[in-house]
Amino acid sequence: MANFIDEKAEAKAVRPVSSIDDEKLGSHTSDSMSIIEGSEGVTQHDLDTLRHVADTLPYAAWLVVFVEFAERWTYYGTTNIFNNYIRAPLPRFSVNGAVAAADRAGGVAGALGKGQQISFSIRTFNSFWVYVTPWIGGILADTLWGRYKTIMVFSFVCLAGHILLVGSAVPSSIAKPDVAMGLLVLSIAIIGLGAGAIKANVSPMIAEQYTGKLRKVTLPSGETVVMSPQVTIQSIYNWFYVAINLGSCGAISASFLARDHGFWVAFLIPTVIFLLVPLVLLAGKKQYVITPPRGSILLETLRVITYSLGPRWSINPLTTIKAIKAKDFWDPSKPSSYEAGKLPPKMTWDDEFVGEVSRTLQACRVFLFFPFFWLCYSQIDGNLGTVAAGMTLNGTPNDLIQNLNPISIVFLIPIFDKLIYPFLRKKGINFSPIKRIYAGFMTAGLAMLYAAVLQHFLYKMSPCHDNAPSECVTIEENPVPLPANVNVWVVAGPYIMVGISEIFASVTSLEYAFTKAPVRMKSVVMAFSQFQVALSSALNFSLTAVNTEQKFAWLFGSFGITAWVIGTIFFFVFRQLDRDEIALNAIGQGARPGFKDEAPQTAEAQTVQEAKQ
Repeated sequence: MANFIDEKAEAKAVRPVSSIDDEKLGSHTSDSMSIIEGSEGVTQHDLDTLRHVADTLPYAAWLVVFVEFAERWTYYGTTNIFNNYIRAPLPRFSVNGAVAAADRAGGVAGALGKGQQISFSIRTFNSFWVYVTPWIGGILADTLWGRYKTIMVFSFVCLAGHILLVGSAVPSSIAKPDVAMGLLVLSIAIIGLGAGAIKANVSPMIAEQYTGKLRKVTLPSGETVVMSPQVTIQSIYNWFYVAINLGSCGAISASFLARDHGFWVAFLIPTVIFLLVPLVLLAGKKQYVITPPRGSILLETLRVITYSLGPRWSINPLTTIKAIKAKDFWDPSKPSSYEAGKLPPKMTWDDEFVGEVSRTLQACRVFLFFPFFWLCYSQIDGNLGTVAAGMTLNGTPNDLIQNLNPISIVFLIPIFDKLIYPFLRKKGINFSPIKRIYAGFMTAGLAMLYAAVLQHFLYKMSPCHDNAPSECVTIEENPVPLPANVNVWVVAGPYIMVGISEIFASVTSLEYAFTKAPVRMKSVVMAFSQFQVALSSALNFSLTAVNTEQKFAWLFGSFGITAWVIGTIFFFVFRQLDRDEIALNAIGQGARPGFKDEAPQTAEAQTVQEAKQ
């Protein structure tokens, strides 16, 4: 569907640039003094000529940030050590996976000894499952419970899974590897259900705490600027991503805890930290802006599509596609298209909702390219840890290096948010969402090519060459690792570059899902965005046969080239959306009739503050 932009939306806001290739935000129009719909007196001329800045983040948003921090600490503090827990055997003299003090300079924690492929399969299932379950949380939140209650309920589900995970790693369980494996898989299923449902709702809940409008403000310096909700939402998701990755740093302690004290201790600490999630949710209950659910919202969305598609459907697919691309495709779904008294009884929405649905479908097309981006990201989740295991550790746990990914993000996002992005805006350079996502694809591809070259040299320098360098050991009764003479910190490059790619692509996808979804359907759209990680995991799982250490160089190189090719196609397919960014975001921002069974609403009234849910 090439043209989803509702004609009314185009009248509300004029494009800020005349071409995606334009570097300046100075595209003036003959109607430059028209007021932007939904703004507080901001004209198109103001929008084109004044610097755009972010507003202050409300206190309630920071509470949601803390919830995400604690939940992510718990998640990554357990999953980041799954690879060693499943893949590697018990170190000598160990009953809980810990490495003996005398062997810690080069020893690797382990427990079940199931090998690389089984470890990869289980970790890939975990990634798939935790990004499928957001559908459950999204649908429940938008149609039945609302976001707050959904997060609260599934936080207890997640807590139960973590307790079971601790039980799977006690010495008595590890002594029976099949029992431990069964408990591990069950805990992964329960944790994935809880974490996924939370994930679909925390992301939109943090941004909806901000209810400011597009307005002009004079700074103490005397400069007049535009206080932009779009820039504010971008900043909110930047700091939200900092919280995610600060939580991810919990895996640093997990690596040392597993190596020095065993896996049950390493799993216990994140479980205790997770207790903070429901406590903070309760503490801030009266502070949150809460969007009430609408039970029929998904059905109404389907009806909008059906009303528009019905008259255009043809047995000839080319005819149907041509009809879908027509500018008046959505007219049959708009109440304004019908004479008084002839409105279909099931048409309960207003014209603005039709525009929101069309905008949402555009965003969903953007998200469909993301599985290829997440393929690159998936390699830092375990495969690069296996690469590190074959290098000279000098006392550094091999799975510790992957924490450079969240650490780099935590350090770089403030630089992007406070220095780089404001500098670009001040210079009038429009580094818009589609451009940022494209930059993310390019950087992720570069990271994979770095990993491929590194793996190639590792094959040459390992005593075992390309025969599983991570498993290369001395030949004796109690073997010890025999690594390649390559310092493990050389593998830092891909982790840091993937982190930069996430700042460009992943953060922008959160922002895009929130700004392009209808107010009452943000959790479901966020779930669709996150579902692309599950599709990537399924694609990755299909490559299990080639996901062996002997083929890592080929695998990494293939993913890098794929990211570049798909990213370039993505840019040229969606460059038009950058031109229409302001028009798309203007849909639904002004006063509107709303749904038939609800009172007419302004944009501010669509999200209400409630103490009870």
